[in-house]
Amino acid sequence: MIAPFTFSQDDTLLFIDQRRLPWEEASFPASTAQEVAQAIKEMVVRGAPAIGIAAAIGLYLGIKHYKKSDPQGFFSLLKESKNLLASTRPTAVNLFWALDRMERVAIQSPLPIEKLKRRLRAEALRIWEEDVSANRKIGALGADLFSSPVRILTHCNAGALATGGYGTALGIIRTLHERGLMKLVLVDETRPLLQGARLTAWELYKEGISHRLITDSMAGYFMAKGLVNAIVVGADRIAANGDTANKIGTYSLAVLAKRHEIPFYVAAPISTLDPSTPSGDAISIEERRKTEVTSLEGLRICPRGTMAFNPAFDITPGELVTAIITEKGVVQPPYPISLSSLWEER
Repeated sequence: MIAPFTFSQDDTLLFIDQRRLPWEEASFPASTAQEVAQAIKEMVVRGAPAIGIAAAIGLYLGIKHYKKSDPQGFFSLLKESKNLLASTRPTAVNLFWALDRMERVAIQSPLPIEKLKRRLRAEALRIWEEDVSANRKIGALGADLFSSPVRILTHCNAGALATGGYGTALGIIRTLHERGLMKLVLVDETRPLLQGARLTAWELYKEGISHRLITDSMAGYFMAKGLVNAIVVGADRIAANGDTANKIGTYSLAVLAKRHEIPFYVAAPISTLDPSTPSGDAISIEERRKTEVTSLEGLRICPRGTMAFNPAFDITPGELVTAIITEKGVVQPPYPISLSSLWEER
């Protein structure tokens, strides 16, 4: 099974360097919290669940080499490593959820420091295992919504590379393929970093799932032609009212889906739900380097002196989301009520 990284017995987190796919399947090794933070910030690894898992392992790596018996010094180093990892990307809530969970385990475990280190390592791996299990449940619950072969449009990459393995939106597509119900996947290229073209298409090609790559601006054309039965996307943060932060361009798809009466589904584990955020207005949107827009693979594509905007995410209002598919069930509007039943399980 494809996974975004492996973790060895000698505590090396070996990432698939997603910046270099599909041209080269290269690795990026990380054995310190600083190196994991670099991998997250520079998008060696991306996708909210995968970022959360990597951060949890990174937090363990940050305290692994602490040799003193002083608990105060240990927890000071833990906090320092947590702050470093938390500063990497502001939008994906899984990052903060995983770091908070790891810190909570450390605080609530009255163990000698060496045993506490092992406890934190085991907790990070448990977060990873839980995510893979959640993805498979999401895949099954999402696939249950379809009873005949379908054409699905997806945006960005919400597959195995963006999670612990298997995927959220792509997990549904994988399950449909296993059931013989996946007719065709339309893959948005997802400018400016082309995660659809580079990563989603790579995953689908690897698994022999029928797909066609389209530019982001072609999506409305295919909907109008009746060639899209449903849209399935992932999420980086879901607010209490169902507003969803996902890769830039998702909101446009939701508006088009509404116009053409096409179901628009969001697939995400409950770790992506954020009850402390009342609506999308409160979600911090990461603004990335302008050169990602003005250049393509290092080649400038506009006149020198041309400026650009580059928000990495947008907000899809909950009213445009047909259903949110989690490992705990499929919920529908009104989201302030239906999502509240999942909060305590988060």
